[in-house]
Amino acid sequence: MDQLHKALRLSELHARDDTFLMPNAWDPGSARMLSSLEFPAIATTSAGIAFSLGLPDYQRAVSRELMLERVGQITAAIDVPVSADLEAGYGAEPEEVGETIRQAIIAGAVGGNIEDFTGERSAPLFDLTLATERIRAARQAADASGIPFTLTARADCYLAGVDAPFAAAVQRANHYRQAGADCLFVPGVSDPQVIAALVKEIDGPLNVVMGLSGSTLSVGELAALGVRRITIGGSLARATYGLIRQAAVEMKEQGVFSFADRQIPDGELNRFFASFAAPDVVGGNE
Repeated sequence: MDQLHKALRLSELHARDDTFLMPNAWDPGSARMLSSLEFPAIATTSAGIAFSLGLPDYQRAVSRELMLERVGQITAAIDVPVSADLEAGYGAEPEEVGETIRQAIIAGAVGGNIEDFTGERSAPLFDLTLATERIRAARQAADASGIPFTLTARADCYLAGVDAPFAAAVQRANHYRQAGADCLFVPGVSDPQVIAALVKEIDGPLNVVMGLSGSTLSVGELAALGVRRITIGGSLARATYGLIRQAAVEMKEQGVFSFADRQIPDGELNRFFASFAAPDVVGGNE
């Protein structure tokens, strides 16, 4: 599937009434494993990518160049649409956000999210006017590419701990929708009544992130609330690192290797990844 068809497919998923799950990958291996289960699209996770590089999930801890290099590796590895986690656009000014979108499309992404979280304690969210202009610049850059890029705008009011986060999130999301966002994302919400109210008040498809500690809502329950898209953020990557730490502690303190009971056999993994490889690189030992 070429990039145009992938972009049309992702756009179509957001236009339907059905709820879909778009899990987050952090490298080609995780992307291929997720895509093999026939999820209709895959997202990237900036947190997972940062952790895989031995870095924290802080804005600018991973450069735009390095992040998009990994995005490009993921888009090249799978044949389903990829929506890239583009953090805050790698720059405060609208022009910088637009350039990030342009480079993400060159890397093969057909969708991406831009957050309004600044990372600054004194002013955790971009001023609403500037935040809206940033989304408008992203939309213009996407449209100029000729690819029907699915733009997701994040309203980080709950994560930032602002006053009256519900009202602020609705206001921001609707401004972003008017500026050209195709999907709206309000992270940090797990209460079903709040989610249902956001679906009602926000004029566009809503994304909700699951997989956080204490999140118990199922895909079916979220669909009943009217959520259009579900992602899992960096939770799967964190679970993977949780297994690594658990195994390391067990080996160090008990001298045993029970983690090995949960591994996928070497031969099975080799056959799985070989199914994606070109014929001249298939081989190796099991």
